[in-house]
Amino acid sequence: MKTRPHNDSEARSILPRIKNPADVKDLIENDLPILAEEIRQELISVLSQTGGHLGPNLGVVELTIALHRVFDTPKDKFVFDVSHQGYVHKMLTGRRNRIHTLRQYQGLNGFLLRTESEHDVYGAGHAGTALSAGLGMAAARDLKNGDEHVVVVAGDAAFTCGVSFEALNNVSATTSRLIIILNDNEWSIAKNVGAVAEYLNRIVTNPAYAHLHAKAGKFVEWLAGKQARKLVHKAEAGLKNLLAPSVIFEDLGIRYFGPLDGHDIPLLIKSFEFLKSQNEPVILHILTQKGKGYAPALEKPDKFHGLGKFHLDTGETAASSTPTYSELLGQTLADFADQNNKIIAITAAMPTGTGLVHFARRHPTRFFDVGIAEEHAALFACGLATQGMKPFLVIYSTFMQRAFDMIVHDMALQNLNICLCMDRAGLSGDDGPTHHGLFDIGYLRHIPGIVHMQPKDEVEFRDMLWTMMHYQDGPIAIRYPRGTGTGIPSTESPRLLEIGKSEVLRHGNQVALFGLGNMCEMALKTAELLEKHGISTAVINARWIKPLDITTLEFFARGCDVICTFEDHVLHNGFGSAIIEHLSDAHIPTPVVRIGWPDQFIEHGTVPILRQKYGLTAETAFAHIIENLSLPFEQPQSAAVA
Repeated sequence: MKTRPHNDSEARSILPRIKNPADVKDLIENDLPILAEEIRQELISVLSQTGGHLGPNLGVVELTIALHRVFDTPKDKFVFDVSHQGYVHKMLTGRRNRIHTLRQYQGLNGFLLRTESEHDVYGAGHAGTALSAGLGMAAARDLKNGDEHVVVVAGDAAFTCGVSFEALNNVSATTSRLIIILNDNEWSIAKNVGAVAEYLNRIVTNPAYAHLHAKAGKFVEWLAGKQARKLVHKAEAGLKNLLAPSVIFEDLGIRYFGPLDGHDIPLLIKSFEFLKSQNEPVILHILTQKGKGYAPALEKPDKFHGLGKFHLDTGETAASSTPTYSELLGQTLADFADQNNKIIAITAAMPTGTGLVHFARRHPTRFFDVGIAEEHAALFACGLATQGMKPFLVIYSTFMQRAFDMIVHDMALQNLNICLCMDRAGLSGDDGPTHHGLFDIGYLRHIPGIVHMQPKDEVEFRDMLWTMMHYQDGPIAIRYPRGTGTGIPSTESPRLLEIGKSEVLRHGNQVALFGLGNMCEMALKTAELLEKHGISTAVINARWIKPLDITTLEFFARGCDVICTFEDHVLHNGFGSAIIEHLSDAHIPTPVVRIGWPDQFIEHGTVPILRQKYGLTAETAFAHIIENLSLPFEQPQSAAVA
């Protein structure tokens, strides 16, 4: 490959010249490291203002450059697992001039979207999906006699997902041409755990060159000389009696190569050119450094996996005096576990995000991070429950849906005492539709015997966790929002709540507003607007999604002219739907106005912007209540009210 010398006097900016992948191919080889450095600096600068997945993207800069140097998108297909590491790909495929809009309303999404670019062949957001999706694309290509390449890029954490192994089990029987890149940085969001992570670790930490498969060793030497092996050797002490690293993959019919240095652009380019010529499924194991090029991200990989705005020089984020619901959960469960040795905390690769890091520090033997394996986590909790333990399964709402079958078939059917804690319930703002927790009411409330609730503030949150700990009649669930609450300190001892009993915050006899969880605040604001117009308004903190407080509901439905419900959830099969169903069964004809999210996937953006757009406001609620009271009032447009 043609090269030219480079020195400081010849330094020039490369990145602004990259308008599409063809421009990457036109660069001379010496320009590629310069491009990598410029991409890193721009990522650090932009994400300090927008927030996002900085660490993962800093780790795949050279990999992404090499992919676009060798392959031709959109004809060739890149399938990024999760796709949170797709920022560099966006920059190289014509979106660099919009990278500053990342995760902003009407800006670039923080994950790949098929609707955003023809170069994004598969949208994602959850781990473990890339191998199956890529295999499907390869099968479709074979059926159509195509010649394009399908390249799957999956982190080592994705190989802790059961669905990844389901795909691996089918690769050799499905296609003879699939390229899999195992991007090994030893991290998912937290440090990887389990036997698979240990297996990969043995490959890269064995002394000398025993960790290189014999064929892979010759392959590396052929590509880049004997020194290439030294580039990928790690100095840590290895383990004796190491099995051949390719055993798992080659026994599945996938030829293994590696591990290679994932930051060596020339080596990656030669490797990809070689793999393109193979007529068998192949896996290339590369070693990358999460957060490479930014010291704070290297020091705290879990923090910089995904974060908000941060100070460019120090990497510090804005401190808040109000703890998040996640932090409160971890601290509260740790307090409870001091007095109850049956409490177990389980998460799926998110000890920091869920706040369970606080629990893990104080009760390490009763904390389990099972990796990105929500289905296993749920069944693991079931096993614990059968033996009299009290497991708290703490998973984001958007990821808990992956364990739906286990919740139905194993927890509820067997009536096991398991506590489901669904973090990030409701809108997840700038993370977008893959992470909004807008469906958990719908996928839980129809399950027989399950109890489901949501707190209005931190004090009630602690009371609900206390109630969950003491509940002995089957599975019980709690949903709570991302971020901080109202700032109310929870210093008093927790109290048991009566299952299915709501709280009347204010009385009235014309309109009754039922607020669920953090939406009580909007209900109270709506009440103020109604009271200003002389309309007597009751506000009820619903607390319970299932069972409903039917006594309180029927009391106000029979005495008021309009009921209005508020929920941070889709309207279809949500809390308001449960209200309507019960009133219909009870033959109470009181009209119900529902405030919630419409029947569509909600884009990314700040919560206030999206609530305003879709009509989740006190003003919209007020207008529709007035309409149902048959009083004159100009109604604002809203697609999110029923």
